[in-house]
Amino acid sequence: MCRHLAYLGEPVALGDLIVRPPHALLRQAWAPRTQSSGVVNADGFGVGWYADGDPVPARYRRTGPIWGDLSFADLARVVRSGAFLGAVRGATLPGADGEAAAAPLASGPWLFSHNGAVPGWPGTLTPLASTLPAAELLELEARTDAALLWALVLHRLRAGRSPGDALAETVTAAAEAAPDARLNLLLTDGEQIAATAWGNSLWYLSGPGRVVVASEPYDDDPLWQEVPEQTLVTARPSDVTLIPLKEFTA
Repeated sequence: MCRHLAYLGEPVALGDLIVRPPHALLRQAWAPRTQSSGVVNADGFGVGWYADGDPVPARYRRTGPIWGDLSFADLARVVRSGAFLGAVRGATLPGADGEAAAAPLASGPWLFSHNGAVPGWPGTLTPLASTLPAAELLELEARTDAALLWALVLHRLRAGRSPGDALAETVTAAAEAAPDARLNLLLTDGEQIAATAWGNSLWYLSGPGRVVVASEPYDDDPLWQEVPEQTLVTARPSDVTLIPLKEFTA
């Protein structure tokens, strides 16, 4: 399993959301409050962020636990951004591809994370993998369930699907192939966020000029709202929309 978070709004230090709050991703890496499977997310971490005037995000990813990386603590203190995605990783299978398997995965302006697991990987998703062009399979950053889910989402984005549709269609297809899969997906291009709640917790916090979508609240602000199970979230700083995933087909 994993924990993840995406933010859009006025520029803030990465550490203001990922490190400093009492239940930030830093703490969720070893003491999550609402994670449905596993309790330690120490198999890597990463953050991707956007700089003004550059649509392609920067990434910082490592194989070890977030609490052991002093360089990240220093970076998170000073790097500011109005759009970023961070994640801590609990691997579905041990030892899979190291840093390349750590979220966020990326292509062009997009950042992606998967909080969950696909039972029977890779066999259960082989039929879906066969629908992708060989060139796109060769682009996989890692040999993990998350990387294949990302390839399926990216294929739909490249075909012109909206971010919400790309996530929803991928989740419903993967759930049909692996009914017990946990498929909380998170996607941003620095302008909008799309996410799914499927098998694990998801929350959002919105306020004047900002929005956060996260696996769980990083503090006890009463304005946090829990997303119902099997729901698609699309969000900008100005609005948040929830749509039941049963309205989509693979």
